[in-house]
This record gives sequence, structure tokens and C-alpha cells, in this order.
Amino acid sequence: QVQLVESGGGLVQAGGSLRLSCAASGRTFPNYAMGWFRQTPGKEREFVAAITQVLSKTYYADSVKGRFTISRDNAKKTVYLQMNSLKPEDTAVYYCAFHYSGDYYFTDSYDYWGQGTQVTVSS
Repeated sequence: QVQLVESGGGLVQAGGSLRLSCAASGRTFPNYAMGWFRQTPGKEREFVAAITQVLSKTYYADSVKGRFTISRDNAKKTVYLQMNSLKPEDTAVYYCAFHYSGDYYFTDSYDYWGQGTQVTVSS
């Protein structure tokens, strides 16, 4: 079955860095664009970054542009999110997802999701 497993979350001080990983299985990974989203309690899940399956073109939310970098390793079936210069407002549960169809910025465009990994940034 299709599975996505995130890892790499944790507690970090403001200004620090973390690298999230998302290991995929059950699909031909190179054929799919991938996305990262995040969610805090009481709020909707919001787009963070996406990477296409061809040419690895990247897209970012304005709030993370210049600080976060999404990348993929098709041989390892893994997508990464390098997060630098972290801020307390980056605190959230981070999810990766397989893109199915449509605009990369919307949750409805993704059909399979991981269980999430908690990122907490202290001030």
C-alpha cells in the first residue's frame, strides 16, 4: 500500500535548522510531484513547499521562501525539507504528501499523506 513516513522533527531554538525527511513506498516515486504542508491546532493545513517530478521545479510559500529548501532523491524515494533560520511561527506538525492533480498550493491536489512530524521552535 502507499505509505509516507516523515522524520526529523524536534525542538530547536529560533535561528536554528532542521532537516525533515519523508520516505515513500507503494508508488513509482519518480512519477509524482511531492509537497510539504504544515498545521497548527485550530488552523487549516497550509502549503509550505512542493517539488515536481520532472526537472524538480520547486514552489514555496512566501512565509518560508529563502529559508526552506525542498529536494528529492528518487533513488532513495525520499523528499526532504531543509529548514534554516527557523522562527517560533514555524512551529507546527509538518506533513508530506503525494501530489495527484491540480494546483500545488491546495491540499485537495494531494491524495496520500504521511502521519506528520512535530517541529517546535522556541524563542
